[in-house]
Amino acid sequence: MQPEASSGSKPRRLTRSIYIAYGLPALPLAALTVPVYIYIPPFYAQQLGLNLAAIGYALLFARIIDALSGPLVGVLSDSIHTRWGRRKPWIAIGTPLTLLTMVMLSIPLPGAGIGYLFFWSVALYFAIAAISLPHTAWGAELSGDYHERSDIVAWREALGLVGVILAMTLPFAVEKMGWVGAHPPLIAIVIVSGILLPATIIIALRRAPEPPVLRFSQTGWREGMRVLKQNRPFRMLVGAFLLNGIANSLPLTLFLLFVTHVLDSAANQGAFLLAYALAGICAVPAWVALSHRYNKHRVWVGSMFWASLIFVWVPLLGPEDFWWFMLISILSGLSLGADIVLPTSMQADVVDADTLESGEQRTGLYFAMWGVATKLSTAGAIGIAFPLLDFIGFDAQSSANSADALLGLAVLYGAIPVAFKLLATSMVWNFPIDANAQAEIRNEIERRALSDHVV
Repeated sequence: MQPEASSGSKPRRLTRSIYIAYGLPALPLAALTVPVYIYIPPFYAQQLGLNLAAIGYALLFARIIDALSGPLVGVLSDSIHTRWGRRKPWIAIGTPLTLLTMVMLSIPLPGAGIGYLFFWSVALYFAIAAISLPHTAWGAELSGDYHERSDIVAWREALGLVGVILAMTLPFAVEKMGWVGAHPPLIAIVIVSGILLPATIIIALRRAPEPPVLRFSQTGWREGMRVLKQNRPFRMLVGAFLLNGIANSLPLTLFLLFVTHVLDSAANQGAFLLAYALAGICAVPAWVALSHRYNKHRVWVGSMFWASLIFVWVPLLGPEDFWWFMLISILSGLSLGADIVLPTSMQADVVDADTLESGEQRTGLYFAMWGVATKLSTAGAIGIAFPLLDFIGFDAQSSANSADALLGLAVLYGAIPVAFKLLATSMVWNFPIDANAQAEIRNEIERRALSDHVV
């Protein structure tokens, strides 16, 4: 089905320089998240000797607390108005907090244990939320155009993937210096990101505009929550988002262990991740172009089917399959471009449906709720993976795990995510907001706002 442009659609007014200025902070933020998922868990397990199951539970409960605090940040960023806007002050305040907490987590004090990991993980998650939630809400509000929203997200997420690539290439640099283990790459990433984060935040705050708030009625909290619960597109999208998030988080969480123990190719972990991320970046323009021709949700479903078709072969791999896994990394990485752009663009369309019903632009609240789904998916992946690995007798510090333990790791890494992705496709296949529906919703929102003389 090809969406047709609505006669009421407004021409695009944003320039590429605004896209870039707005999206730049995603680069260091993405680079900072790589250690959280890839380097910190094995570092605390292998270097500090903490129990795998304990690490899993600590990070699980930290994510649960983070998920509960997210809606609070979203609501506050919606409701607190300043002369600098609703979103920008939160981003400015969250920047030094993020840098402080990342340093404390990456350079643990003597005697650090599970309690230390838990406390600073909670602090880091909250600090990052103070930046990322207002930043994504800000991006959704930059344009009301169905297609331009995909362009805005594409620039932000492509820059985020550049940050991931940066974090993946730094280990090669520190390895050339003769530093081995999980800690040197971790420190290198923190230093480089610590320089880039404040610099890109300043550019975004100075160069990208924050549009005025659209509001044409006052809705009470109870009524507003009723509207949210009855928003069918929201329920469909958040369900698919949660399931697909688990599917993506499981391989990310287990990547280092899988490459080290199943493929026996720890030295090539950076090459695999680099190939995956580069494929994702290269595919972004193609997915955006497809979403301009076909509706976003159908293109996203196609990308999830593609990823499932490719990744289902992973559990069959072993130590001699370097090039097969490299091919799988590249081909499955292509779907990453759709995963990071299209659902987020669809979220902005769902917010429009809520704005029309509630009369208020509650972008922060909605993106916080999607943030809850993201964090729960990550927590679910960690809570599933590490306790199960411990249950089947897998030992991250051992080089002589049993065949059953290695098979269990391979299934958790490659097969279970496919099942979650297929469930996600079933939830979003009949998503009701296409290009025409969104254009009609947006036109009605702007008509009501103008008729009520609210700026």
